[in-house]
Amino acid sequence: MINKSVVKLALLLSFTYLTQIQAQEKPYNGNPDTSFETARKLAFNQQRKQAQDTLVHILTKYPNYHDIRTFLATTYSWDGDYKKARKEFASVIEKAPDNKENWLAAIKNESWADAPYDAIQMANSALKIFPNDPDITLLKATALKNTSNPVEAKTTVEDIIAKHPDNQNAKEFLETLNGTLRTNSIGVRAAVDLYSKTFDPMQYYSLSYGKLTKYGSIIGRVNFNRRFGENGAQLEVDMYPKITKGLYAYLNVGYANSFIFPDFRLGAELYKSLPHGLELSAGFRSLQYSTTTNIYTGSLGWYTGNSYWSLRPYFTPGDGGTSTSAALTYRKYRSNADNYLSLMFSMGVSPEVNQFIFDSNDVSIIRLQTQRFNVGYFFSTNKNKNAWGAQFDVAHQEISFDPGNYFWIYSLTVTWDLKFK
Repeated sequence: MINKSVVKLALLLSFTYLTQIQAQEKPYNGNPDTSFETARKLAFNQQRKQAQDTLVHILTKYPNYHDIRTFLATTYSWDGDYKKARKEFASVIEKAPDNKENWLAAIKNESWADAPYDAIQMANSALKIFPNDPDITLLKATALKNTSNPVEAKTTVEDIIAKHPDNQNAKEFLETLNGTLRTNSIGVRAAVDLYSKTFDPMQYYSLSYGKLTKYGSIIGRVNFNRRFGENGAQLEVDMYPKITKGLYAYLNVGYANSFIFPDFRLGAELYKSLPHGLELSAGFRSLQYSTTTNIYTGSLGWYTGNSYWSLRPYFTPGDGGTSTSAALTYRKYRSNADNYLSLMFSMGVSPEVNQFIFDSNDVSIIRLQTQRFNVGYFFSTNKNKNAWGAQFDVAHQEISFDPGNYFWIYSLTVTWDLKFK
């Protein structure tokens, strides 16, 4: 037989549960302001669940009481339930876009959720409604810092101080930023290609120095390769000058005195930011061997939340017509620009990215059938002072001197960057 005590306990629990259900279903009839104040006191006294239940109950009768919904979302954010918070903030933004406090709390929610790119995008939307607002701009600067873009963060906060010289929060943030700002970097890269037939492993190394400035970044690089039993070196410089807001460029120049590399290489590309997180670019690369190969390229990029998609085609004119190849890239960012997972799939071959092409006589193989897949993982340590990366790449490529036959290429790349003041 069932123990009477067990039966009594079951009945008590059932009664308590039904009472709670009835309380939740009972229409709200109180004073919303008084109940809101009570809920705030509960929330600030570590009784968050009771506070949230009260706030939800009020909203059943007063769904457009936006301060209550914003505070409810804020309590979710405090609890780390960023998805729930995001939903409530979005509801207020849709119905009351001029509610500044909601915007501020929503931007903070994205930053706390390790979604700095979302925070920047949201801050930009808010600044269209509240132009030059120092509080919103400061949150944007914080998000920029978290995307490993300290120079732009510094420029942004300096703009706040120029317009609001008494803004103490901006001054303190700038002081902190200056204490951790690392605008210099030294990078090392090592890679190896392993071939399924015909060729010995090929090795690639590079040593670089980069400098971030308010005008853009500049990177000097020395590349050393061992391929086909020969060694070769190349000097190369990359620049990313800022032209105006939403428009920047990529410039590249390289020189070598080895058949492994082109004698000269030049590159230029313009990048333009578009609405809805889109970015468009167009440019060219020029590789000079015994003859010159010109490659025309561009890209369509899309930033959506902490994800980035990019489609890049290559068009290479030749005596037999124009060959085409393309690469699709996906990145999933985490806390900042140094922490992400990348995936890339490409079809066709371009002299810009294919290491196997080493002489103008081999340019014809850009018409051959090739598929390539790359996966990479990048992360930072020691307060973003060290940035590490590893990539694995596999390609299925037609042999240039034996059309119709293929070989596999397996590549492994590791990188390390040290950032300092």
